[in-house]
Amino acid sequence: MLCISDHVDSLIYSPALKDRFGDVDAVISCGDLKQNYYEFIVSTLNIPLLYVLGNHSEFSLKKNIIDYSGPYGEQQGKPKLFNGGILADGRCIYLKELNLITAGFGGSAKYNNGDNQYTEFEMFIRILKIIPKLLFNKLFRGRYIDILITHAPPRHINDLDDRCHRGFRVFRWFIRRFKPAYMLHGHIHLYKNTTERFAEYKGVPVINTYKHHILELSADGGIDEPS
Repeated sequence: MLCISDHVDSLIYSPALKDRFGDVDAVISCGDLKQNYYEFIVSTLNIPLLYVLGNHSEFSLKKNIIDYSGPYGEQQGKPKLFNGGILADGRCIYLKELNLITAGFGGSAKYNNGDNQYTEFEMFIRILKIIPKLLFNKLFRGRYIDILITHAPPRHINDLDDRCHRGFRVFRWFIRRFKPAYMLHGHIHLYKNTTERFAEYKGVPVINTYKHHILELSADGGIDEPS
């Protein structure tokens, strides 16, 4: 699985994309990437791409309400987006072909009242809205979730102390309560090779997907359990 965020990677935005990453089964974006970047990836690899929005995204969830009120949670009507990807922001999605359960929460901590910024309480309310689907997953699929996809990291895990780059405490609660196999996030740029990409919380790997990172899928779908 190809995981990306925040920076257009020359290894990906390249005519050699299919040669380099043609064996991946899906793409997950943790946000702050342009729509044409997604279009290029999807049209070249022809695989599912799930993404959440960053705090610098071209599209605002708060200003463009997307209706997912279909009987199976499918979209009613179309958002002002067309990139071939699946907007996972504020949703719990099951990819049947990969036996993969994801939940996505984009945006950052509120720092200047811009688009896709949330207070701790607002993010908590967003999480509450998908809990029925998580419970359904546990009952009928044996687990709540495989991968938590966010833009911002959890508080005090891979985050910074300035208002913009602080993580959300509620993500720590989510990890403790629903035990995803992995949490993927972006938002924190890795400019130095010494900056840590990987962390762990309560046995769950927390991975910064800046530029790109490869996550291994298990042979029968789903994902490999973290060692």
